[in-house]
Amino acid sequence: MFKLFKATLAEPQLLVNSISTIAELIDEGQFKISKDGISLVAADRAMVAVVDFNLSSSAFQNYEIDEEQTIGLNIGNLLSVLKRTTGNDKITFNLHGKKLEILIEGSSKRRFTVPLLDLSQEEVPPIDQLEFTVSAELKPEVLQSGVDDAEIISDSVVFELSSTGFLMKSEGDVSRAELELEKGNQALINIQADSNAKSRYPLDYLKKMMKAAKIADSVAIRFGQDYPMKIEFKAGDKARLNIVLAPRVSENE
Repeated sequence: MFKLFKATLAEPQLLVNSISTIAELIDEGQFKISKDGISLVAADRAMVAVVDFNLSSSAFQNYEIDEEQTIGLNIGNLLSVLKRTTGNDKITFNLHGKKLEILIEGSSKRRFTVPLLDLSQEEVPPIDQLEFTVSAELKPEVLQSGVDDAEIISDSVVFELSSTGFLMKSEGDVSRAELELEKGNQALINIQADSNAKSRYPLDYLKKMMKAAKIADSVAIRFGQDYPMKIEFKAGDKARLNIVLAPRVSENE
């Protein structure tokens, strides 16, 4: 007997922007569908980044499910369909056996069918066990600017956080870029740092991750000394996309 899952999303851009970011890192994944919503936890093939995504059932106009289930999907295929939505479209997901039907309704009705994949549970680093020593919350566009500035100079960027402020810096052979936010700056919404911490991260990953800024009013970053960083993008109570990124510890300041 087939399990029931049918849900209608009136704000598909929440999902489109989230999956656009995830597709930059993950090829395929197992989506968990429960009464609370849809979630995905997966690592990229290089085990450099881990995605932790959740779309709450409260984000949906209608949400029907009889029991918790897991479905495997090709992220690229899913994104190709989701990108067909425009402006005021709403999107309905309906599970039919080994296929996921996606109905896009706007000026017309369009149906797509995406096959489910039989995926094995892949190993994911235990990100819930990470203990971050510093954190900050800032405007997404400010962090985006810091990433864009750093990319002009190098392929990695150093994050520094202390009780007095936040710093991003990137250095080349003869060039240097810095973004500094002192405590009290309106762009630096919150800061928590009992001690100083500094760590370097790859810019190619950060650039991909920043695509999620479209769903967030603010972005939280958490890290430690030469330690993984967790970037949290949150759209109220409706959607959350957290990405944990491994540091580059081979390069010393």
